[in-house]
Amino acid sequence: MTSKARPRKIKLLLSAAVTLAALAALTGCDLQETSDLDNGQQLFTQKCGSCHTLTAAGTSSAVGPNLDLAFQEARKSGMDQDTFEGVIQGQIEHPRPADPQDTAVYMPANLVEGSEAEDVSAYVASVAGVPGIQAPEFIPDQFFATTCGGCHTLSTAGTTGSVGPNLDDVLPGQTAAQVSESITDPNAQIEGGFSSGVMPQTYGDQLTPAQLNQLVNYLLQSVNGGK
Repeated sequence: MTSKARPRKIKLLLSAAVTLAALAALTGCDLQETSDLDNGQQLFTQKCGSCHTLTAAGTSSAVGPNLDLAFQEARKSGMDQDTFEGVIQGQIEHPRPADPQDTAVYMPANLVEGSEAEDVSAYVASVAGVPGIQAPEFIPDQFFATTCGGCHTLSTAGTTGSVGPNLDDVLPGQTAAQVSESITDPNAQIEGGFSSGVMPQTYGDQLTPAQLNQLVNYLLQSVNGGK
């Protein structure tokens, strides 16, 4: 971590801690009893996991605050889940940047809204900082469907995204090293008709080497008829 990145991360964590303290009086409000935690997990993985570490979701990015660290002390002190939900939903609606000059790392407001924001808030509140919680088993086809399928078409996965290249068209003939580079350094080679900077550049941090290999093998097998 660079000397510039460390203060940024610390400020983000402190920001979350200050918000938690400010909202401690809201305990017991029963904010979102009908929230869909499964939907919240899927939305978190799709929209938040490329920037935040959350063990239960299997994400490990350091772009934004580590959500396990941000909430573990408050959880130890006895703060309840309803308060966490309120804090998280407030951060989704009004995210706090690390520094007013760091506009490039601002979290956009309202990445999810309405019932989706409630589902994400309830899910994160239920798992962030829970002692001993384990990461889920990595299943490459599920990871692709929830994390990549909104942007890419891959017939075997049943996805039809068009934000990024159609993988049925571009992956045949590529080596494992080329596919791996496209995931971890997506701006290294840009397909014609697409722009750089669209695909998150954090999957190299989010995925372990073993998970990356599993994902690459899954993609190659998908476009090469399982070979």
